[in-house]
Amino acid sequence: MYNSLGAIASFVRTDPARARDLLLEFADFTRYALRKGGAFTTLADELRNVERYLVLEQARFGERLQVSLLIAPEVLSVTVPYLAIQPLVENAVRHGIANLEGAHTVSITAADRGAEAEIVVEDDGVGADPAHIQAVLDGTAETDSHGLGNVDARLRTIYGDERGLVVETAPGAGMRVSFRVPKFLPAAITAGDNRLAGS
Repeated sequence: MYNSLGAIASFVRTDPARARDLLLEFADFTRYALRKGGAFTTLADELRNVERYLVLEQARFGERLQVSLLIAPEVLSVTVPYLAIQPLVENAVRHGIANLEGAHTVSITAADRGAEAEIVVEDDGVGADPAHIQAVLDGTAETDSHGLGNVDARLRTIYGDERGLVVETAPGAGMRVSFRVPKFLPAAITAGDNRLAGS
C-alpha cells in the first residue's frame, strides 16, 4: 500500500489525470482487499482485483513490468477462495522481478480442464531454490513473504491435500505457481463454513 501511494504521489504534479485514475484503482483495490463479503468469490472478481493491483505496480515499475493474461471465458464464473490469486501475483512481482533490470513478464492463465479450472501465475524472474520454496510451503522457512504458504494452506484446508499449490522453479529460471479448483462446488462448501478460507 505504501509503495502504491508513493507511485501515485509521483504523478500528482507531472500527470494529475493519471494520479486521479490510479487513486480510483487504489480505492477499488483496497475496498476489495478489506471487504467482509465471505470466504469465496468468482474468478472474474478475483482477476479484476488482480488487474487493479497490476495497474498500480506498473505505475511503479513502468515498462520493466510486462503483463500477460490468457483467460478462458468459460471459467470466469468458477468459485475460488477470496484472495487466492493476488498474493501469488504479488510474490511474482516482489520476489521475482522487482530487483531485476530490464523488462520482465508476469503471466496469468486460467484454463478449463474439464471438471476443473487451472490457474497459473508465472514470471521470468530470479527463481528460487526448490528446497527453500518447499520449506516456505511447510511453514519452516524464515521469510518476509507469507503469500505462498498462506494460499497453499487455505487450498489444502478447503479442497484437500491434493489441491495445494504446485510450484516449479530453480535459481535463475523464474517461477511457475499453479493450482486447480473444481468448477462446481457442493453448496455446503460455498455457503457453509466461511472459516475454511480464513487466513
